This record gives sequence, C-alpha cells and structure tokens, in this order.
Amino acid sequence: MARYNAKEAEERWQMEWDARALFKTPEHDSSKLGDAPKCYVLEMFPYPSGRIHMGHTRNYTMGDVIARFRRAQGFNVLHPMGWDAFGLPAENAARDKGVSPRDWTYENIAHMRDQLKMMGLSIDWSREFATCDVDYYHQQQKLFVEFYKAGFVHRQEADVNWDPVDMTVLANEQVIDGRGWRSGALVERRKLSQWFFRITQFADELLAGLDTLDRWPEKVRLMQKNWIGRSEGLRFQFTLSNTQKLDVFTTRPDTLFGASFVALSPEHPLSLELAKRDEKLAAFIEECRHVGTAEADIEKAEKKGYDTGLTAAHPFDADWKLPVMVANFVLMGYGTGAIFGCPAHDQRDLDFARKYDLPVTAVVVPEGADPKTFDVGNEAYTGPGRLANSRFLDGMSVEEGKAEVAARLESDGIGQRTVNYRLRDWLVSRQRPWGCPIPMVHCAKCGVVPVPEDQLPVKLPETINFKVKGNPLDADTAWKNTTCPSCGGEAVRDTDTLDTFVDSSWYFTRFTAPKAADPVDKAAANYWLPVDQYIGGIEHAILHLLYARYITRAMHKLGMVSVPEPFAGLFTQGMVCHETYKDSKGDWVSPDEVTKDGGKAIRISDKAELTIGPSEKMSKSKKNVIAPETIIADYGADTIRWFMLSDTPPERDIEWTDAGAEGCWRFVNRVWRLASESEGLAPAGTPVTATDDASLELRRAAHKAIAAVTENLDSLRFNSAVAQLYALANAIGGAEKCDGAARREAIETMVLLCAPMMPHLAEECWRALGHEKLVAETAWPRHDPALTQSDSVTMAVQVNGKRRGEITMPKNGDPKAAEAAALALEGVVRVLEGKAPKKVIVVPNRIVNIVA
Repeated sequence: MARYNAKEAEERWQMEWDARALFKTPEHDSSKLGDAPKCYVLEMFPYPSGRIHMGHTRNYTMGDVIARFRRAQGFNVLHPMGWDAFGLPAENAARDKGVSPRDWTYENIAHMRDQLKMMGLSIDWSREFATCDVDYYHQQQKLFVEFYKAGFVHRQEADVNWDPVDMTVLANEQVIDGRGWRSGALVERRKLSQWFFRITQFADELLAGLDTLDRWPEKVRLMQKNWIGRSEGLRFQFTLSNTQKLDVFTTRPDTLFGASFVALSPEHPLSLELAKRDEKLAAFIEECRHVGTAEADIEKAEKKGYDTGLTAAHPFDADWKLPVMVANFVLMGYGTGAIFGCPAHDQRDLDFARKYDLPVTAVVVPEGADPKTFDVGNEAYTGPGRLANSRFLDGMSVEEGKAEVAARLESDGIGQRTVNYRLRDWLVSRQRPWGCPIPMVHCAKCGVVPVPEDQLPVKLPETINFKVKGNPLDADTAWKNTTCPSCGGEAVRDTDTLDTFVDSSWYFTRFTAPKAADPVDKAAANYWLPVDQYIGGIEHAILHLLYARYITRAMHKLGMVSVPEPFAGLFTQGMVCHETYKDSKGDWVSPDEVTKDGGKAIRISDKAELTIGPSEKMSKSKKNVIAPETIIADYGADTIRWFMLSDTPPERDIEWTDAGAEGCWRFVNRVWRLASESEGLAPAGTPVTATDDASLELRRAAHKAIAAVTENLDSLRFNSAVAQLYALANAIGGAEKCDGAARREAIETMVLLCAPMMPHLAEECWRALGHEKLVAETAWPRHDPALTQSDSVTMAVQVNGKRRGEITMPKNGDPKAAEAAALALEGVVRVLEGKAPKKVIVVPNRIVNIVA
C-alpha cells in the first residue's frame, strides 16, 4: 500500500471536478434542474485583502460541507463565490504605495481565488463577480435610481467626521481618540448634504419579520431587535423660563418626579440659538463636535454639560424649576434631541448628576425597601419596584405610573403617547473615490436629476489622483463636469460613492443571474431565493444583515423579488484562534518564527525565549496568523477541513494547534489504509448476505453512522458528525473476522459519509475501492431502519427512589431476568443488606424500581 499523497491526489481531483464542470449550476429555467428541491448555500463573501486566512477556511469549509451533502441528497445546489471589493484598504494601498486601487484589488482577487481553489470547494465559479466590476455597479446604479423614483431615497444634511488637515470625511472607525487616524488632527463634526435610504419606513416590517426567521440564532434576532429599538413612550412639553416650549421624549414617564435636570443635544436648535449669544456655550458645542459621530464614541466619551441659565418648570408643579443643560451625550437623532434626566434610575444621568452636584431622588424602590432611606449610591437602580416620592403616583407599579402620567399630560394638552425607534435612516453617501458612483447630477436650474438608464453606468475614472486633498472625485473636473440630462445645461456629477454595505446588501440576489441585463432576473431570483443557508461571523449580526433585509424588502415592494426575507437559515461560526507570542521588546512574533521546547516558545532565528500569550482570534496585528498554504503543503486541504469541523461545536471559537493538525492527518491516513487495503474485501457490488454476529454488528455500526451523520449535517452539528465517523472507523478496524461484503459496505459507507468533509480523500478511496463513478456524482447513502434498532437497552435501577446503578438487558426481554440482574448489582446488594425487597417493579425497557 502506498502512503496517501495528499498533494498529488488533491490537485488531480480538483482538475477532474473542473473538467466535468460538476459544480456548475444550470440556469433556473434549465430542464436539467427537473423537479428536485433547491438549496442555495452561501458564505459571506470576502474582502480581497490579499490572503485567505484560517478564519476563511472554517467559514467556507462549513458551507462546502452543506453544499456537497445536499447535492448528494439530490438537491439542485447553488453555491457561488464573489468579492466585496470596494473599500478603504484599496485606497490606502493606492495612497501609500502609488498603485491603482483597481489593479491592487484584482491582483488580490486572483491570489485569493487560487487559495480558495486549493481548498477543494464545490463552488460554481462561472457566477463569480466582484462588486468593483463595472457590470455589477452598473446594475447597482440602476437599483439606486429605481429606489429614488419609488421614494426610498432622500437627501438631507447630516453630521460627518471631518479631518481638517486631510480635508476629507472619515469613517467612524478612522476616528481614534477624537483624531484622524492618518493626520492626527482633531476631528470636527460638520454637516454635509448626503444621501439616505429610508430604512425607517420599514422599521415595523423589519421587526415583525424577525419572528419568521426561526432558523436564525436567537442572539442575532435579539441584536437586530435592539438595534431597531422600538420603544413606546411619551412626548411632552416643558415650559422654559424664557416662555419657550421644549419637547422631550421619554420611555420612563413614571420617573418624572425623580427629574433633576433637562438636557439638550449640542446640535439642538435651542442650543445653537443660545450659542449665538454665549461664547462659552459656542465653545462647548465646538468641543462636542470633536467627538466622532458614532453613537458608541459619544457613549464612551466623558459626560460633560453646560448650564444654559434657563430653567424648565416641572409639568406637575410650576414652582419646581429644573436647570436646562446642554449635554454631550444627548443625541439629536433620537427622540426630540432633548431629555429630562432621572439620575436615580439611569446610570448615565447619575454620573452626570454626581459630576454637577444635581439632586438624586429615588422614585422606584424595591419591594420592602423604605422610600425614606433607600439610596442608590453610585449605581443607578434599574430593577423592579413600586413608585415612591412621587406624590399621586406613590404605591403604583412602573407600568401603572407610566399610564397615569401619560393620561394626565395628554388631558392637559401637553403630552402624547408615541412610538419611537432607535433605528435611523441609512446614510449611504461616502466621500471616497473607490466605490460605486452615485448616479445623480446636480443642475443649478433643475436641481438634483437622476442619470437616465441609457447613460448608465457612471464609471469611475481610469486614473484616480490620491495626492489631492479631500475627495479625488471632487477634484477631477474632467470627470465631475457634465451636462444636465433634463435641460442640457451645465451640471456636475454627484462626487459621493455608495457605502460599501450597499454592495453587500443585494449580491446574493445577483448571484441567481449574474449576467442578467437588469439588476434582478425575477424568474431566477424567485427560483433560488431565499438563501437556504447563510454562513458568516457574528460581527455582521447587525448592520450587514439588517441592510440586506431592508434592500430585499424594498425590492419586494417594487416587485423585483417574491420573498421579503433574503436568508431563511443563518449560522454564525466561531473564530479561529492561535497562541500569541511576544519578544523581550514587546513586539509580536509570528508562529512560523517560533519553535516549542518543553513548553517554552523559542524564536528560531536567535534562540530567544518568548512570552506565550493567550489564544486569540488570528489577526495580522498580533501576527498569530497561520497561512493555509503552509498546512496544505504539509498535510493537504482535507486535513484543514477535518480540523475545522472536529471537536469544537461550530458556533464556538476553535484553537488551531500543530498537534491537532497532526491528529487529523493521522486520521486521513487511517481512512486511506482502511479503504486501500483490499485484502478480505468482496468485489464491488457484492450483496451482503452474511448473518454472523460479527458481520451484523459491523452492518449495524455502518447504518447507525448513516442515520447519525445525516441528522448531524442536517442540524449543522459538524463536530458530532466527525465523532460518528471516528467511531465507525474504530468499528471497521476492530471487525477483521466479518464477511467481506459486510466489510466493504462499512468501508464504502465511511468513505461516502466523509466525502462532504474530506472530498479529495473520499475520491481517492472510492477509486481504490474499484469504482469508476466519482463520489461527487454518487448519491448519499440511506440507512436500513431495521439495522439501526438496538437489540439491547440500558435500564436504570433505583432503590427507594435513589439511583443505584444500571443494567443492560435484551430489548423487550423477560422482566424476571431484569429483576434478577438488578438485585445482583453491588449497589443494590449493599443497600438491601441480605434482606428480601418488599417489592420490585419492572418498567419494560426503562427502569427497575426496588422498594427495600
């Protein structure tokens, strides 16, 4: 027997699959599809950064297992691949290295495509596209115009992060401690007129739709629900000391008697009006503008306020005056941009009140607590309780208090119950050159005009000058200047590009017909959508998935697709981790520079001992990345695939170890030995007729494995499927004296069950077993129910209700025999102390109850 040669076998079988075009999916109207059920499997497509890492291999291996499994079961499978190709890294490379972002991107795609093909993925590469392909963003521009005409798009001013040195808008992630990541300049918050998708129009639909997604992780549905943030509350008015009326929104009107201040957003119209006459307030607002626009940045910033000198009369007591502050943590985009602060029951308000020495009055107290002495200290009380220190509300529950306050303020004509959403309209404008150009023209006479379809696509310029300050598209007058499609006069193009989240919010629909003349081939989309199994990281649980759901619903309203939800099933896989290493200077050291000696990490180049850090997600910054090519060269792609599926539940993080890889490689060779050693095997196709105990036991092991692995793959429990195959290999290895036909059946079963996970090895073993047909063309095995039924059962034994052991008995056996076996157990004998039991009750196949 020759040793298994992974490199030679994998290259050969990949070429064979390609030559036969086994994974090319027929068009939706092809007769080849027949009446078989469909299965659309998709992993979140990668950004072409230049290299595939181990995290990618786990993601794509899981998707490939499902695709191969369903294909073997007779499904019509769509399993495509593409590239999320626009974005900042290409711009950074262009700016830093003087290369074209287009060339940099396509070179990376070519390299990463080769890496993925080494993994043996059953992908239909004929449907491949990149979002920076002119054809793709041409169709996206058509989609944008359709959305605009339907009223799904609008333009308004919005805050942006402005770098005054680089003269450009920064993404939230480019603002580090309030400064531009490249220039180091203090970031300013500016208003620019920008494009938005009206996602808030769909807030209720998006919220209700979550209830239909029963194959999504509950935590993801909850994250989306919280992001949409539907809250029922009260909008009411304070009367200010300057006689103005101030609208506020609150979800906790029950705490109104605990109010100690009123706070305005720095961008509230009243704040801006007061700042015209107050230089210190103007300076404070300007300081607030140096915090990033991201809600998370604002939330993390130190809580600061400015006393305007105004007061607000409490709506239930005109003599009770609350100071009106401008606070850096109040968001203009939520509610009315003004709040009342109840420090005792909101941690943010409490921190603010303690800083500015404002009153703190507890108005919700736990059951049994004394309202006169209950003190929240430095931690706001947010638990349940009864209202106190609240006059006519005292003794009420929180919900009763909310209703009573709302009713009274509505009766007074200064309040109204309302629903508010945390969700804001989706700002899709980006002042960046490497993205999909927004197909709109600005004309002094006609205003904003969409580019007509016959003038699309609006292509990016062939050369982008990254040396200019600000947005290169805005500086490119030859590209920017155009004529108005409406009046024919002078006009300029919109120089913004679309948020890259737009690119990834409908690509799965385009995969159904990637060469269609319109954005969507409705018949193809209706056949393949929704995606049956979508796989990706939990980090995309909110924005990507929410935006994809919105775009799909918008297309559904326009009649482009027949489904309102894009992904029927969602699975979020865990991350791939590895140990981290640092040298004496604190610099990170890559694993390929490290050797282990007695538990110590030693740098190979200078023999220096390194500090071993915790296992963390593989990342370039910590240099703990393992290149798949290195492992493939040593062990083959199937070893990586098997490792990624073994031991750890797929939703949890997995740690890559050399020892684990070597263990997987040993199993690869064990399977090869079992399949390639033909001594004692019956010829292929020989029916199994043996009835001896050894043969029957092996057959039972094989058919139980079929049933279990099928169930495990159906439910994405890949690690459990792996465990079943280890057990089957052990059963085959220990059944040397059984019938040759039974042994062949078991080995062939093992090979077919391994095939979705280790496809190259399976093909090699299948050929060694004498088959001409490929495993990839072979149907999934079916178990014989008669062989999966166990002949024995394990029965618990209790004495006076306490478990004392268990016995294994023939199924449906003689109760007297079960009674005798139970009474013979050491634990039972010890308890009975030689005495006869009062009663023995045998529940067939389940339990023996003994009364002492």
